[in-house]
Amino acid sequence: MNIIRRAQVITICGSTRFKEEHIKAQRELSLAGNVVLSCPFFNHADGEELTTEQCELLDHLHRQKIDMSDAIYVVNPGNYIGYSTLNEIKYATYAGKRIMFMEEHK
Repeated sequence: MNIIRRAQVITICGSTRFKEEHIKAQRELSLAGNVVLSCPFFNHADGEELTTEQCELLDHLHRQKIDMSDAIYVVNPGNYIGYSTLNEIKYATYAGKRIMFMEEHK
């Protein structure tokens, strides 16, 4: 009898300037059998302007994704972690979520 494990829910965090790295992480984590929550678009990489209200809404939604998750996966090429991502890591840590990094965090 095959027992299928419950998939882990993982939210991807990291600067939206790293669009290709986000997409690669989505693919790899999904193919490893995880449910992946990510950014709906990549405003920094695509040069899309957002209003303050839109940014606040997206930040709120991202925190809800973290709440729904078992873990977060931080996209941090070159070990880059910006202010928003640092706040997401702190939020996830406080919520007791497992934190994983694309590159070893120093």
